[in-house]
Amino acid sequence: MGFDGTYKGAAGKKDQDSSFLLGIPSQTRHRKKITVLCFLLLFASTGLMVRLGYLMLYCSEHYSQMAEDLHQRERTIKAARGRILDANGVVVATNRTVCTISVIYNQVKDREQVIRVLCDELGLSEEGVRKKVEKRSSREIIRTNVDKEIGDKIRDYHLAGVKVDEDYKRYYPFDSLASKVLGFTGGDNQGILGLEVIYEDYLKGINGLILTTTDAAGVEVENTFEDRVEPVAGNDLMISLDVNIQQYAEQAAYETMEKKHANRVSVIVMNPKNGEIMAMANVPEFNLNDPFTLNVEAPQGISSGEKQELLNQMWRNPSINDTYEPGSTFKIITAAAGLEAGAVSLEDSFSCPGFRIVEDRKIRCHKVGGHGAETFLQGVMNSCNPVFIDVGQRLGVDSYYQYFEQFGLKQKTGIDLPGEAGTIMHKKENMGPVELATVSFGQSFQITPIQLITTAASIVNGGNRVTPHFAVKTISGDQTSIHRFEYPVTKQIVSPDTSEKMRFVLEQVVAEGSGKKASLPGFRIGGKTATSEKLPRSLKKYISSFVGFAPADDPQVIALITIDEPQGVYYGGTIAAPVIADIFKNILPYLGIEEKSVSSHLNQ
Repeated sequence: MGFDGTYKGAAGKKDQDSSFLLGIPSQTRHRKKITVLCFLLLFASTGLMVRLGYLMLYCSEHYSQMAEDLHQRERTIKAARGRILDANGVVVATNRTVCTISVIYNQVKDREQVIRVLCDELGLSEEGVRKKVEKRSSREIIRTNVDKEIGDKIRDYHLAGVKVDEDYKRYYPFDSLASKVLGFTGGDNQGILGLEVIYEDYLKGINGLILTTTDAAGVEVENTFEDRVEPVAGNDLMISLDVNIQQYAEQAAYETMEKKHANRVSVIVMNPKNGEIMAMANVPEFNLNDPFTLNVEAPQGISSGEKQELLNQMWRNPSINDTYEPGSTFKIITAAAGLEAGAVSLEDSFSCPGFRIVEDRKIRCHKVGGHGAETFLQGVMNSCNPVFIDVGQRLGVDSYYQYFEQFGLKQKTGIDLPGEAGTIMHKKENMGPVELATVSFGQSFQITPIQLITTAASIVNGGNRVTPHFAVKTISGDQTSIHRFEYPVTKQIVSPDTSEKMRFVLEQVVAEGSGKKASLPGFRIGGKTATSEKLPRSLKKYISSFVGFAPADDPQVIALITIDEPQGVYYGGTIAAPVIADIFKNILPYLGIEEKSVSSHLNQ
């Protein structure tokens, strides 16, 4: 027993010792786990407290704004678009107050009444209005550009959920005047065409907001403060276009188009000293207040695509968007290049038998029997093709091409209207004697009317290449800030001496040469006629033109007319020159250009 007891006692002691030995590390591990867990909980709590403190102290405004936004509904307050003013401050583009009618679904109390009133006052179908009124959305626009009188009438019904917000619609007081210059805006009052799109950033302004408080259901809370962010009106744009001169030009163009049954007539009137354009008429013009209605009767059964093409043609500005063969008006450039290079003088002698043979080509003069013996001055006055062919040959391809580039004819003019076309010219390496001959008198290449008048102006103004433009300055909506536009000028594309000679030569053209019908008693007029045949030649269709300037000794105004496909007599000297004379008769006294004795100068 003692043995057994002893043994058992020893065994019990051994078990106790084992439990003791095994228990210590187990308890230590538990303590470590608890310690780590407490540390992690403390770290997490600290992190949460720091994060909470950061959100409360540094992000409170942000989250407060988010919470506020959930209970706010915003509506746009349209900014008034800047006006466009002519050179005398006459408004040619402004705004009319209109209204936008919209419906907020959650706020409508009597849907049938809302549908009935909107249908009656707006003249809309019940089906269309009902679809929008019953649509579960934050806001549905029923109609825009609603007359203010109608908008006020709808507002007076005090219909819950119906909003009447004031808006602006572009309005043009002179309807079609200078339509292809001014351009127009779309339904959102953004510029689409002309100056309206080019100066969009100046004219558009900054929209404002109306902020209203709503409950969780999206219903406006009554008797709560309405926040407003006031709009900022756009800047006014003052341009060089003169309404009076534009009206003279358009009247003359319409009369010419009707008389000659022409496709269209364009007139540009510009200040040759600085490039400011006083008028740009392209008839037929279109109604700026209704720009999506054709200005001609549309064919029966016309498709939407065909109508859009007709609209695109109606909006097109041929003075800058279209190119044509300039014909004899381009002889101004050839003459200036020849004089500048010393390849010809006014007294040089030429002979015109009625043609020139260049390689295997017989190139005729407009006078079948020829002009006979003549000086260069007489050749210009007679608009003699063989004389200019000879001048071109004297210059040679390299020199002629150099002056072509020097005069700026390879680049666009940079006029502040969209879609200006570039010159279509032979590559230098492809210009042989025949091409040089035809180019010298204005055929086998194409330029825009604005390019021609700009280059002619630069040659007669003393030799400085100007940039044609309309924009003069912008004035801020509050009339406190003025931004003046500046335009590049290239000095001395020809010398002052060459410029003076060209003024003299072109004055003789009007006084005693092919441009006689542009003469105006009491005024010194210079200019050049042209009659260019359109492609293909077989159609026998022409563009008649004349470019003229006054006074010839110190040009203050230059004008170009192009008549597209006149019927009957089509010579530029016969039908185009008198139109410019008529325009000058009206605008020269208006511009303060006084009559002078002409005969004494010409006889010197």
